[in-house]
Amino acid sequence: MDNPSSGPPPPAPRSPARVLLPQILPALLIGVGAALVLLAIEWLSEELQHVLWEDLPGALGVGDYSALWIMVMLTATGVAVGLVIWKVPGHTGPDAAETGLGGTPLAPGVVPGLLLAGTLTLAGGVSLGPENPIIAANVALTYWAGRKLLPVVPGALWVALASSATIGALFGTPVAAALVISEALTRQPGGKGSLWDRLFAPLIAAGAGAMTATLLAHPSFDLNLPEVHDPGWGDLLAAMVVATAAALFGLLCCYSLPYAHRAFHRLRHPMVMLPVGGLILGLLGVLGGRLTLFKGLEQMKELTENLGGWSSGELAKMAVVKLAALLIAAASGFVGGRIFPAVFIGAAFGMLAQALVPEIHPAVAVSSAVLGVLLATTRQGWVSLFVAAAVASSSSILALLCLATLPAWLVVTGRPLLELDKSGAPMH
Repeated sequence: MDNPSSGPPPPAPRSPARVLLPQILPALLIGVGAALVLLAIEWLSEELQHVLWEDLPGALGVGDYSALWIMVMLTATGVAVGLVIWKVPGHTGPDAAETGLGGTPLAPGVVPGLLLAGTLTLAGGVSLGPENPIIAANVALTYWAGRKLLPVVPGALWVALASSATIGALFGTPVAAALVISEALTRQPGGKGSLWDRLFAPLIAAGAGAMTATLLAHPSFDLNLPEVHDPGWGDLLAAMVVATAAALFGLLCCYSLPYAHRAFHRLRHPMVMLPVGGLILGLLGVLGGRLTLFKGLEQMKELTENLGGWSSGELAKMAVVKLAALLIAAASGFVGGRIFPAVFIGAAFGMLAQALVPEIHPAVAVSSAVLGVLLATTRQGWVSLFVAAAVASSSSILALLCLATLPAWLVVTGRPLLELDKSGAPMH
């Protein structure tokens, strides 16, 4: 006899495929849309860069990249970004020094000011990349639209899709996004479903973003370094030493950020902080030369095209100046990301190591140094390893980098990040 108190049987759980299939179309749309936002901002900043750094000084009879023009442009960029932060509705969201990749979705009203400040930062020669403001803008727009159109979908999914799509477009491959999201998922207790179920939609968004960027812009970190054939024990030792030394070098910036941030915020107003920061960046640009300006990707390729043509003093100067420029840009309130300039710092540091010890293979030196600096400044292990392997574009070096990660990670783990909390204290 049936128990009268028993209710109807619970509904049968939906199969994983039926849960995942409806996610495909939104993920594709978000992937393409996020890539188009990124490409539009990068195109606009490049066009503005040509006007500011080539057309305008030519029209005025001033040498482009002359000491005078570098000083004028960086200070003017500080004034322009300060005006955006001060006057544009919505401003630019939280203090740039307190934001990383992703985070809590911003209000849609913040996006115009954020993208405008990011575009001016990129075009003006500031040592910051596009990743933080673009990810924040895409997350804000996707989260807002997703909650409006499909309120039953968890908000965290919209954040994951927008972040993955933008990272895929930035690096030209969905692999980087998968690594970032999988690292984030390990910090979320109680997640349901297999890892690949949870990565399914973000990978589609990342793949769509990567393909859109690849078809339209062909992004690449490949530095055309000499390929490593049959790496040996000497290469492994060199990779471990260079990566660890580069990590220590990158930590200098992380430890200095709270003090520099506090000093700039004593100036209180963005129309003072940003112009002063721009003036200091101009002085650093004059000292380091034009390759130490801008986000660093194209400059890094130009740097490595002349392997063996730089003196150790020149390479040391560029590495130190770029590190200081990243510190000042992050501390004074400029809007931008840290990954691209950190890769330039790593490339210059690696070339310095190879200049001092010519027996080290150039690809081993550069990729290991990029790995160390990124580990120190981002604490994103998988992304650091991915970018380091990408600059060498050699599968044979991957095993060396995996092992080189271990001593470098021991150096950086538990140390301050290149990011502050809301009180201005370093994050770990």
